[in-house]
Parts: sequence; structure tokens; C-alpha cells
Amino acid sequence: MKLNLKRPLAFFDLEATGINVGADRIVEIAILKAMPDGSETVKTWRVNPEMPIPLQTSLIHGIYDEDIANEPTFKTLAAEIAEFMGDSDLAGYNSNKFDIPMLLEEFLRANVDFDMKDRKFVDVQNIFHQMEQRTLKAAYKFYCQEDLINAHAAEADVIATYKVLLGQLEMYKETEFESKQGVKSVPVVNDVDALHVFTNINKPVDFAGRLVFNDNDEVCFNFGKHKGKTTEQVFSVEPSYYAWMKQGDFPLYTKKKLDEEWAKFNAKKNENKAAKTQNQAPAPQKPHYQSKPQPKQEKPAQPINNDMLDQLKMKFGK
Repeated sequence: MKLNLKRPLAFFDLEATGINVGADRIVEIAILKAMPDGSETVKTWRVNPEMPIPLQTSLIHGIYDEDIANEPTFKTLAAEIAEFMGDSDLAGYNSNKFDIPMLLEEFLRANVDFDMKDRKFVDVQNIFHQMEQRTLKAAYKFYCQEDLINAHAAEADVIATYKVLLGQLEMYKETEFESKQGVKSVPVVNDVDALHVFTNINKPVDFAGRLVFNDNDEVCFNFGKHKGKTTEQVFSVEPSYYAWMKQGDFPLYTKKKLDEEWAKFNAKKNENKAAKTQNQAPAPQKPHYQSKPQPKQEKPAQPINNDMLDQLKMKFGK
């Protein structure tokens, strides 16, 4: 089966020093770039993480310190990896929770602005877990009727993930799915946009799961005492929460998205303040006119009568 693509879809898988997105580092990355014309290109890079690989981690993926001692650092490879991925949509197995946030963290450390805007991302694990709920090895056996050799080697895993998606599209092309809300649909179709919607269960904003979209497409906190509240609600009552997260041990990409929400909040607050000030402009005062003094009105002359003559006689004694 050929994927129905509008633009390239980059399947990628990471092996790392551990699973802490903020603290651990990539030691291997493999990318299978599927093109709209049906062609495929696979590239794999070994990476010096500039930190020791814990033995328990090396026992899982088989990469030890001496294996990557002379390999280039991610900072050296970052521009090449970003260029190879180009404007591709992204796909992987558990990629929304691990591979994408880990990759974005490494790009930010290397000062490479890998723009996620308008990209679609398909997490093959979410299709599998919602439809069958098994591991990658079991998924490969289930959908491809083959045993997965060299599991936890990045290139073997990424090729297996690609084949599993093709098997899922074939198996579920007419399968009805009922969501927890009781909505029925046929979601597993050969269309990246539809798979993006179906596999992004928690609608992540930062991919580390600290910030998510709610049903109204508003950005909300997804942890701690403010879980479920929008960033605007929290910043309005507790603006210090922003500073606390900026100073805390959160992934760099989480802090980048937090900065964007903080900027939007302050821009909206300034707009409201300006509008309020404009609406409360003082009413124009009535002109004050100073009244002119009114001239005294003189009484009109009275004709001389006997009373007046008597008063004059009394005054002058005559």
C-alpha cells in the first residue's frame, strides 16, 4: 500500500541516554522520509551526547559510551537533520510523548528553530493502543506477521514503525471505532490529517504534556494545582505561576510555549486597559461664563408734595 501524502512524512526514532526529556540526550536518530511519489529515504546518525550513558540504558538499546565517543555532537548535526526533515509532517511510535519533545529540546539547545507550526504528527502507537493495546514488537508481529529483529535499534524500530502503519491502514480501513464519548467513526484512513486528529488524544501544546488544548482549543495546564485551567485564568489570578515555571525544571520547549501564552495574555490585558481608558474619557465641561455686574437702577424722580416740604422745613429749621 502506498501512503496518500500531500507532503513528505518523516518517520523518526530516537535512542537516548534516558527518558527525561529535559535532562537526557540523543545518542542515535534514524529518519525514514516517505515522499508523496512513493519513494523513501532512510538516514541514521550516531550522536555524542556529551554525557555518560547509564549502563541500564545501554543494555536496552545496545549503545555504549565507547560506541559514540568519536561521533559528532547534536549541535554539530542539528542543521543537517533539520534540513533533511524539511517541511515534512512527523510520525513515530510514542513520538508525541517522547521523540518529538526530545528532538525539539535538542534543537533548542543547538539554537536551531525547528518550526512546528502547521506540521501534522502521527503517533502510530496511539492507533495501536486504541485499537489493540500492545508493544511495538507485538504490533509488528500482529500487523506484519513477522518477528522484529534488532528491536531497540533505531533504524530497525523506525522501519518497523513504518510497516506497522501500512499494516494498520490495511487492517482498519473499514473498522468502526467508538470513542469514550460514544461517537462512532472510521478513523484509521489513508490520510495524514485524519490520522493526526485520531492519534493526538490529549491535543498536546508542548508535547511534554504540561500544556494541552481543551475542547474549545484554549491552552490549559495539564498538571498540578491548576490542571484543567486555561493559561489566561491562571495568569489572571496568579501571575507568579509563570515565573515559577520559567525557573523550574521544565523542558525548554514547554517554556517556549509558555512564553507565547504569557505574551498573548499581556497583549490582551494591554488592549483591554487601552479600551477601558478610552471609554472612561472625561466628559467635556460646559463653558464657564463670568456674569457682569448689573448697574444699579435709579428710582425715577418723584413730584414735590406737601410731605416733602414739611421734611425740608424740619431739616433746615424754616
